[in-house]
Amino acid sequence: MTNEALRYQPVEVSPPGDTLRDLMDERSLSQAELSRRLGRPAQAVNEILAGKKEITEDTAIELERVLQVPAHFWLAREAQYREYLARGRAQCANKSAVPWVKAFPLKAMQAVGVLPSGRLTAGFVESLVEPMLSFFGVASPEGWEAQYDQLQAQFRRARPAAQTDVAAITAWLRMGEIEAQRREVPPFDATKLEAALPAMRALTVADAATIGKELSRLCAQAGVVLVFVPALQGAHVSGVARWLHGRPLIQLSLLGKWNDTFWFSFFHEVGHVLKHQSRRAVYLDDASSGDHTTSPDELEANRFASEVLLPPALVGELSRLPLTEASVKAWATQVGLHPGIVVGQLQHRQRLPWAHPLTRLKARYDIQTKA
Repeated sequence: MTNEALRYQPVEVSPPGDTLRDLMDERSLSQAELSRRLGRPAQAVNEILAGKKEITEDTAIELERVLQVPAHFWLAREAQYREYLARGRAQCANKSAVPWVKAFPLKAMQAVGVLPSGRLTAGFVESLVEPMLSFFGVASPEGWEAQYDQLQAQFRRARPAAQTDVAAITAWLRMGEIEAQRREVPPFDATKLEAALPAMRALTVADAATIGKELSRLCAQAGVVLVFVPALQGAHVSGVARWLHGRPLIQLSLLGKWNDTFWFSFFHEVGHVLKHQSRRAVYLDDASSGDHTTSPDELEANRFASEVLLPPALVGELSRLPLTEASVKAWATQVGLHPGIVVGQLQHRQRLPWAHPLTRLKARYDIQTKA
Protein backbone atom coordinates (compact mmCIF):
# COMPACT_ATOMS: atom_id res chain seq x y z
CA MET A 1 0.00 0.00 0.00
CA THR A 2 1.40 3.40 -0.92
CA ASN A 3 1.57 6.44 1.31
CA GLU A 4 -0.86 8.20 -1.02
CA ALA A 5 -3.41 5.45 -0.45
CA LEU A 6 -2.91 5.71 3.29
CA ARG A 7 -3.55 9.45 3.14
CA TYR A 8 -6.72 9.26 1.05
CA GLN A 9 -9.38 11.51 2.48
CA PRO A 10 -12.86 11.93 0.96
CA VAL A 11 -13.95 15.47 0.25
CA GLU A 12 -17.05 15.01 2.38
CA VAL A 13 -18.39 12.20 4.56
CA SER A 14 -22.01 12.09 5.63
CA PRO A 15 -22.99 10.88 9.11
CA PRO A 16 -24.07 7.23 9.34
CA GLY A 17 -27.50 8.55 10.33
CA ASP A 18 -28.02 9.48 6.67
CA THR A 19 -27.57 5.83 5.65
CA LEU A 20 -29.84 4.76 8.49
CA ARG A 21 -32.53 7.22 7.34
CA ASP A 22 -32.29 5.87 3.74
CA LEU A 23 -32.83 2.32 4.99
CA MET A 24 -35.79 3.46 7.08
CA ASP A 25 -37.35 5.12 4.03
CA GLU A 26 -36.82 2.00 1.91
CA ARG A 27 -38.60 -0.08 4.52
CA SER A 28 -41.25 2.48 5.46
CA LEU A 29 -39.90 2.36 8.97
CA SER A 30 -40.77 5.37 11.10
CA GLN A 31 -38.49 6.79 13.73
CA ALA A 32 -40.97 5.85 16.41
CA GLU A 33 -41.11 2.21 15.24
CA LEU A 34 -37.31 2.00 15.02
CA SER A 35 -37.11 3.35 18.57
CA ARG A 36 -39.48 0.65 19.78
CA ARG A 37 -37.65 -2.13 17.93
CA LEU A 38 -34.31 -0.96 19.30
CA GLY A 39 -35.69 -0.45 22.77
CA ARG A 40 -34.17 3.04 22.72
CA PRO A 41 -35.71 6.42 23.58
CA ALA A 42 -36.86 8.39 20.54
CA GLN A 43 -34.43 11.18 21.50
CA ALA A 44 -31.45 8.79 21.27
CA VAL A 45 -32.51 7.62 17.79
CA ASN A 46 -33.01 11.22 16.70
CA GLU A 47 -29.47 12.11 17.82
CA ILE A 48 -28.05 9.12 15.91
CA LEU A 49 -29.89 10.20 12.77
CA ALA A 50 -28.53 13.75 13.18
CA GLY A 51 -24.96 12.51 13.70
CA LYS A 52 -24.86 13.93 17.22
CA LYS A 53 -24.69 10.58 18.96
CA GLU A 54 -22.11 7.95 18.05
CA ILE A 55 -23.03 4.43 17.06
CA THR A 56 -21.37 2.26 19.69
CA GLU A 57 -20.56 -1.43 19.40
CA ASP A 58 -23.76 -2.29 21.29
CA THR A 59 -25.88 -0.06 19.07
CA ALA A 60 -24.29 -1.54 15.94
CA ILE A 61 -25.27 -5.04 17.02
CA GLU A 62 -28.80 -3.86 17.79
CA LEU A 63 -29.07 -2.26 14.33
CA GLU A 64 -27.80 -5.50 12.80
CA ARG A 65 -30.61 -7.41 14.52
CA VAL A 66 -33.31 -4.95 13.49
CA LEU A 67 -32.16 -4.12 9.92
CA GLN A 68 -30.03 -7.20 9.02
CA VAL A 69 -27.12 -4.88 8.13
CA PRO A 70 -23.83 -6.16 9.66
CA ALA A 71 -22.58 -4.45 12.80
CA HIS A 72 -19.15 -3.95 11.21
CA PHE A 73 -20.76 -1.82 8.50
CA TRP A 74 -22.21 0.60 11.05
CA LEU A 75 -18.99 0.75 13.03
CA ALA A 76 -16.98 1.44 9.86
CA ARG A 77 -19.37 4.21 8.81
CA GLU A 78 -19.20 5.74 12.27
CA ALA A 79 -15.41 5.57 12.38
CA GLN A 80 -15.12 7.11 8.92
CA TYR A 81 -17.43 9.95 9.86
CA ARG A 82 -15.68 10.68 13.17
CA GLU A 83 -12.29 10.66 11.44
CA TYR A 84 -13.65 13.11 8.89
CA LEU A 85 -14.81 15.44 11.67
CA ALA A 86 -11.48 15.11 13.48
CA ARG A 87 -9.53 15.94 10.32
CA GLY A 88 -11.71 18.98 9.82
CA ARG A 89 -10.86 20.17 13.33
CA ALA A 90 -7.19 19.46 12.69
CA GLN A 91 -7.29 21.44 9.47
CA CYS A 92 -8.64 24.44 11.34
CA ALA A 93 -5.93 24.03 13.97
CA ASN A 94 -3.26 23.90 11.24
CA LYS A 95 -3.73 27.60 10.58
CA SER A 96 -2.09 28.36 13.91
CA ALA A 97 0.87 26.11 12.98
CA VAL A 98 1.83 28.12 9.88
CA PRO A 99 4.44 30.27 11.72
CA TRP A 100 6.08 27.05 12.92
CA VAL A 101 6.27 25.72 9.35
CA LYS A 102 7.73 28.97 8.07
CA ALA A 103 10.70 28.60 10.42
CA PHE A 104 12.04 25.72 8.29
CA PRO A 105 14.03 26.03 5.03
CA LEU A 106 11.01 25.08 2.93
CA LYS A 107 12.57 25.50 -0.52
CA ALA A 108 15.59 23.43 0.47
CA MET A 109 13.36 20.71 1.92
CA GLN A 110 11.30 20.69 -1.27
CA ALA A 111 14.48 20.42 -3.35
CA VAL A 112 15.54 17.21 -1.58
CA GLY A 113 12.04 15.72 -1.75
CA VAL A 114 11.19 16.01 1.94
CA LEU A 115 8.18 18.24 1.28
CA PRO A 116 5.77 18.40 -1.69
CA SER A 117 6.81 20.79 -4.43
CA GLY A 118 4.82 23.91 -5.15
CA ARG A 119 4.94 27.67 -5.05
CA LEU A 120 5.08 28.84 -1.46
CA THR A 121 1.90 30.88 -1.42
CA ALA A 122 0.09 31.42 1.87
CA GLY A 123 -2.41 28.68 1.08
CA PHE A 124 0.25 26.20 -0.01
CA VAL A 125 2.37 26.84 3.09
CA GLU A 126 -0.66 26.04 5.22
CA SER A 127 -1.05 22.77 3.30
CA LEU A 128 2.52 21.87 4.32
CA VAL A 129 1.61 21.60 8.00
CA GLU A 130 0.49 17.97 7.70
CA PRO A 131 3.50 16.83 5.61
CA MET A 132 5.84 18.58 8.04
CA LEU A 133 4.26 16.87 11.04
CA SER A 134 4.44 13.51 9.25
CA PHE A 135 8.07 14.12 8.30
CA PHE A 136 9.05 14.68 11.92
CA GLY A 137 6.74 11.94 13.16
CA VAL A 138 5.01 14.24 15.65
CA ALA A 139 1.36 15.09 16.25
CA SER A 140 1.76 18.84 16.66
CA PRO A 141 4.31 21.67 16.84
CA GLU A 142 4.28 21.08 20.58
CA GLY A 143 5.30 17.48 19.93
CA TRP A 144 8.16 18.72 17.75
CA GLU A 145 9.27 21.08 20.49
CA ALA A 146 9.20 18.30 23.08
CA GLN A 147 11.13 15.85 20.88
CA TYR A 148 13.40 17.99 18.71
CA ASP A 149 13.69 21.51 20.03
CA GLN A 150 14.94 20.09 23.30
CA LEU A 151 17.84 18.57 21.36
CA GLN A 152 19.34 22.04 21.34
CA ALA A 153 20.45 21.43 24.92
CA GLN A 154 22.39 18.40 23.67
CA PHE A 155 24.10 20.17 20.75
CA ARG A 156 27.89 20.21 21.01
CA ARG A 157 29.11 22.61 18.34
CA ALA A 158 32.70 23.10 17.29
CA ARG A 159 32.10 26.81 17.74
CA PRO A 160 29.41 27.48 20.37
CA ALA A 161 28.95 31.02 19.11
CA ALA A 162 28.26 29.80 15.56
CA GLN A 163 24.92 30.55 13.96
CA THR A 164 22.43 27.91 15.06
CA ASP A 165 19.21 27.55 13.10
CA VAL A 166 17.50 24.93 15.21
CA ALA A 167 14.68 24.37 12.71
CA ALA A 168 17.10 23.73 9.81
CA ILE A 169 19.40 21.57 11.94
CA THR A 170 16.58 19.41 13.30
CA ALA A 171 15.20 18.95 9.77
CA TRP A 172 18.61 17.76 8.61
CA LEU A 173 18.97 15.50 11.65
CA ARG A 174 15.53 14.03 11.01
CA MET A 175 16.48 13.19 7.43
CA GLY A 176 19.35 11.18 8.89
CA GLU A 177 17.09 9.49 11.41
CA ILE A 178 14.72 8.33 8.68
CA GLU A 179 17.56 6.93 6.61
CA ALA A 180 19.12 5.27 9.68
CA GLN A 181 15.85 3.50 10.47
CA ARG A 182 16.25 1.56 7.21
CA ARG A 183 19.61 0.16 8.27
CA GLU A 184 20.23 -2.92 10.36
CA VAL A 185 23.63 -3.22 12.03
CA PRO A 186 25.04 -5.46 14.77
CA PRO A 187 25.83 -4.08 18.24
CA PHE A 188 28.57 -1.45 18.31
CA ASP A 189 32.11 -2.83 18.56
CA ALA A 190 34.79 -0.18 19.11
CA THR A 191 37.56 -2.73 18.46
CA LYS A 192 36.17 -3.54 15.03
CA LEU A 193 35.80 0.14 14.22
CA GLU A 194 39.43 0.84 15.11
CA ALA A 195 40.55 -2.19 13.12
CA ALA A 196 38.69 -0.86 10.06
CA LEU A 197 40.51 2.49 10.05
CA PRO A 198 43.29 1.41 7.64
CA ALA A 199 40.73 0.06 5.15
CA MET A 200 38.74 3.28 5.45
CA ARG A 201 41.84 5.39 4.90
CA ALA A 202 42.70 3.33 1.83
CA LEU A 203 39.42 4.47 0.28
CA THR A 204 40.78 8.02 -0.03
CA VAL A 205 42.23 6.97 -3.40
CA ALA A 206 39.14 5.03 -4.50
CA ASP A 207 36.65 6.13 -7.10
CA ALA A 208 34.00 8.40 -5.63
CA ALA A 209 31.25 6.11 -6.88
CA THR A 210 32.37 3.32 -4.53
CA ILE A 211 33.31 5.33 -1.46
CA GLY A 212 29.83 5.70 0.02
CA LYS A 213 28.95 2.02 -0.27
CA GLU A 214 32.28 0.77 1.06
CA LEU A 215 32.44 3.20 3.96
CA SER A 216 28.88 2.33 4.95
CA ARG A 217 29.74 -1.37 4.80
CA LEU A 218 32.85 -1.00 6.96
CA CYS A 219 30.97 1.12 9.48
CA ALA A 220 28.06 -1.31 9.59
CA GLN A 221 30.36 -4.22 10.34
CA ALA A 222 31.42 -2.34 13.47
CA GLY A 223 27.84 -1.51 14.43
CA VAL A 224 27.93 2.11 13.23
CA VAL A 225 25.28 3.57 10.93
CA LEU A 226 26.71 5.93 8.29
CA VAL A 227 24.32 8.04 6.24
CA PHE A 228 24.86 10.76 3.66
CA VAL A 229 22.27 13.55 3.79
CA PRO A 230 22.38 16.63 1.55
CA ALA A 231 23.16 19.89 3.31
CA LEU A 232 20.17 22.08 4.14
CA GLN A 233 20.25 25.85 3.96
CA GLY A 234 20.72 27.32 7.41
CA ALA A 235 22.03 24.17 9.09
CA HIS A 236 25.74 24.94 8.51
CA VAL A 237 26.66 21.39 9.48
CA SER A 238 29.18 19.20 7.69
CA GLY A 239 28.69 16.20 9.93
CA VAL A 240 27.26 14.90 13.16
CA ALA A 241 28.00 12.04 15.50
CA ARG A 242 25.31 10.92 17.90
CA TRP A 243 23.74 7.86 19.46
CA LEU A 244 20.34 6.97 18.11
CA HIS A 245 18.30 4.14 19.64
CA GLY A 246 21.37 2.65 21.26
CA ARG A 247 23.68 2.70 18.25
CA PRO A 248 26.15 5.29 16.97
CA LEU A 249 25.12 7.31 13.92
CA ILE A 250 27.49 9.28 11.71
CA GLN A 251 25.73 11.67 9.35
CA LEU A 252 27.61 13.64 6.69
CA SER A 253 26.22 16.49 4.61
CA LEU A 254 28.95 16.60 1.93
CA LEU A 255 29.04 20.35 2.55
CA GLY A 256 31.65 21.74 0.16
CA LYS A 257 32.20 18.31 -1.45
CA TRP A 258 36.01 18.70 -1.54
CA ASN A 259 37.65 15.37 -0.80
CA ASP A 260 40.10 16.70 1.81
CA THR A 261 37.16 18.23 3.72
CA PHE A 262 35.07 15.08 3.34
CA TRP A 263 37.70 12.75 4.74
CA PHE A 264 38.62 15.01 7.62
CA SER A 265 34.92 15.32 8.51
CA PHE A 266 34.39 11.58 8.33
CA PHE A 267 37.33 10.66 10.55
CA HIS A 268 36.47 13.52 12.88
CA GLU A 269 33.04 11.93 13.47
CA VAL A 270 34.64 8.51 13.89
CA GLY A 271 36.82 10.11 16.56
CA HIS A 272 33.71 11.26 18.41
CA VAL A 273 32.22 7.76 18.24
CA LEU A 274 35.40 6.14 19.60
CA LYS A 275 36.39 8.70 22.20
CA HIS A 276 33.21 10.47 23.31
CA GLN A 277 30.56 7.85 23.86
CA SER A 278 28.00 10.11 25.51
CA ARG A 279 24.55 8.72 24.72
CA ARG A 280 23.01 12.20 24.93
CA ALA A 281 25.50 14.51 23.20
CA VAL A 282 24.87 15.53 19.59
CA TYR A 283 28.22 16.54 18.08
CA LEU A 284 27.42 19.03 15.33
CA ASP A 285 30.48 19.85 13.28
CA ASP A 286 31.26 22.47 10.68
CA ALA A 287 34.36 21.60 8.70
CA SER A 288 35.15 25.30 8.31
CA SER A 289 35.63 25.70 12.06
CA GLY A 290 39.09 24.10 11.89
CA ASP A 291 41.35 25.13 14.74
CA HIS A 292 39.01 27.91 15.82
CA THR A 293 37.32 25.53 18.25
CA THR A 294 38.17 25.60 21.93
CA SER A 295 36.09 22.54 22.85
CA PRO A 296 38.30 19.76 24.30
CA ASP A 297 36.14 17.10 22.62
CA GLU A 298 36.35 18.84 19.24
CA LEU A 299 40.10 19.37 19.54
CA GLU A 300 40.53 15.68 20.37
CA ALA A 301 38.39 14.66 17.39
CA ASN A 302 40.46 17.01 15.19
CA ARG A 303 43.69 15.39 16.36
CA PHE A 304 42.23 11.94 15.79
CA ALA A 305 41.23 12.77 12.20
CA SER A 306 44.59 14.37 11.44
CA GLU A 307 46.55 11.42 12.81
CA VAL A 308 44.48 8.85 10.91
CA LEU A 309 45.03 10.70 7.65
CA LEU A 310 48.61 11.66 8.40
CA PRO A 311 50.22 9.50 11.10
CA PRO A 312 52.76 11.41 13.25
CA ALA A 313 55.65 9.51 11.61
CA LEU A 314 54.80 11.17 8.29
CA VAL A 315 54.44 14.73 9.55
CA GLY A 316 58.18 15.38 9.27
CA GLU A 317 58.22 14.12 5.70
CA LEU A 318 55.34 16.42 4.80
CA SER A 319 57.14 19.41 6.26
CA ARG A 320 60.08 18.76 3.90
CA LEU A 321 58.03 17.89 0.81
CA PRO A 322 58.89 20.00 -2.28
CA LEU A 323 55.86 22.05 -3.29
CA THR A 324 55.54 20.78 -6.83
CA GLU A 325 52.76 18.81 -8.45
CA ALA A 326 55.04 15.90 -9.26
CA SER A 327 56.39 15.71 -5.69
CA VAL A 328 52.94 15.91 -4.13
CA LYS A 329 51.55 13.20 -6.39
CA ALA A 330 54.52 10.89 -5.85
CA TRP A 331 54.46 11.28 -2.06
CA ALA A 332 50.66 10.84 -1.98
CA THR A 333 51.04 7.54 -3.81
CA GLN A 334 53.81 6.48 -1.42
CA VAL A 335 51.73 7.11 1.71
CA GLY A 336 48.43 5.90 0.24
CA LEU A 337 46.52 9.17 0.14
CA HIS A 338 44.76 11.13 -2.57
CA PRO A 339 46.98 14.07 -3.64
CA GLY A 340 44.14 16.47 -2.84
CA ILE A 341 44.27 15.40 0.80
CA VAL A 342 48.02 16.04 0.87
CA VAL A 343 47.37 19.52 -0.51
CA GLY A 344 44.71 20.05 2.15
CA GLN A 345 47.18 19.04 4.87
CA LEU A 346 49.79 21.43 3.48
CA GLN A 347 47.25 24.24 3.50
CA HIS A 348 46.06 23.36 6.99
CA ARG A 349 49.68 23.50 8.19
CA GLN A 350 50.10 26.84 6.37
CA ARG A 351 52.77 25.61 3.97
CA LEU A 352 50.46 26.43 1.07
CA PRO A 353 47.99 29.32 0.70
CA TRP A 354 44.39 28.33 0.09
CA ALA A 355 44.50 29.83 -3.41
CA HIS A 356 47.67 27.99 -4.49
CA PRO A 357 47.64 26.38 -7.97
CA LEU A 358 48.11 22.94 -6.39
CA THR A 359 44.55 23.23 -5.11
CA ARG A 360 43.53 21.83 -8.49
CA LEU A 361 44.69 18.42 -7.23
CA LYS A 362 41.73 18.28 -4.89
CA ALA A 363 38.71 16.33 -6.07
CA ARG A 364 35.05 17.18 -5.73
CA TYR A 365 32.85 14.30 -4.65
CA ASP A 366 29.35 13.46 -5.76
CA ILE A 367 28.80 10.60 -3.36
CA GLN A 368 25.43 8.90 -3.48
CA THR A 369 23.29 9.79 -0.49
CA LYS A 370 22.36 6.14 -0.07
CA ALA A 371 24.82 3.35 0.37
